[in-house]
Amino acid sequence: MYKIVRKQSLNPTVSLMEIEAPLIAKKAEPGQFIIFRAKDDSERVPLTIADFDREKGTVTIIYQIVGRATMELDTLKEGESLKDFVGPLGKPSETDGLKKVAVVGGGVGCAIAYPIAKKLHALGAEVHSVVGFRNKDLVILEDEFRAVSDKLYIMTDDGSYGQKGLVTNALEQLIKDGNQYDEVIAIGPLIMMKFVCKLTEQYNIKTIVSMNPIMIDGTGMCGGCRLTVGGETKFACVDGPDFDGHLVDFDEAMHRGTMYREFEQHAREESCNLLGQEVK
Repeated sequence: MYKIVRKQSLNPTVSLMEIEAPLIAKKAEPGQFIIFRAKDDSERVPLTIADFDREKGTVTIIYQIVGRATMELDTLKEGESLKDFVGPLGKPSETDGLKKVAVVGGGVGCAIAYPIAKKLHALGAEVHSVVGFRNKDLVILEDEFRAVSDKLYIMTDDGSYGQKGLVTNALEQLIKDGNQYDEVIAIGPLIMMKFVCKLTEQYNIKTIVSMNPIMIDGTGMCGGCRLTVGGETKFACVDGPDFDGHLVDFDEAMHRGTMYREFEQHAREESCNLLGQEVK
C-alpha cells in the first residue's frame, strides 16, 4: 500500500498528492510515469510523475478530476493509501547537451512540464517557460516555474492573469526576438501541442512533445497507446512518452482520444451518483 503523505488542492479541478513510494522515487526521472489504482475495484490509470524526492522516498502526482478514476482517487485523504502505484514507466526525457530551451505547458500539462524545466535548470541550461491556462483561477505551479525559469510567461485565454492569448503567441514572440533554442518542449492538450509544432516547424526548431493516449497495461503488450510517428506505429508506454512533435500524427491521436468519450461520461455520472456529487 502506498501512503498519501500530502494532499493539496491546486485549483477547483486539479489536486496534488505526495505518495510514499521509496523504490519508485529512487529510480524516477522527469518524463516518466506511474500507473495507479486508487481502490481494489478501481481502474488502472497512468499519470506522469510531477516530482520526486529520493531522500524522503516520495513521488508527487498532479491530477485533474475529470473521470471516475480521478474522482475515486480524490476521495482519499492524507494518511490513507492507494491500492497500487507502479513505476517508473516509460523513457526519461532527454536533457543532456541542451543549453537553451523553451518549455511550453498547457493546463494540467504544466505538471509534466515542470519537472523537465527543473532538471534543465539544475543542469545549467537557460530555460524560458511559457505556460497557458483558460483563466486566472486555473493557474498552477507559478512559483515553482518561476524558481527554475530564466524567463516565465503566463498566458490566459481571457486575459484575467498574465498576458491574454495563446502559448503560441508568446513562443513566436520569443523566437522573433532572436532567441535561438536548441529545443522546444511542449506538453499539454493535443491541439496545443499540434499548433506549437506547426509554429516551430516554420523556424526549423526541434520540438519534443509528451503523448498521453489511452493506456491499459503500460508495458507495450496491449497496444492501446499506439500512435503514428513518422509513418510508423509507436507505443507511448515503452517508446515514449516523449516523441519528435514534427513527426506525430496529431489528427489521428485526437480521433482515437474521443473513442471512449460516451463510456467515460457514463462512468463519471455513475461515480457522481455513488459519491453524491453533482455532474459538471
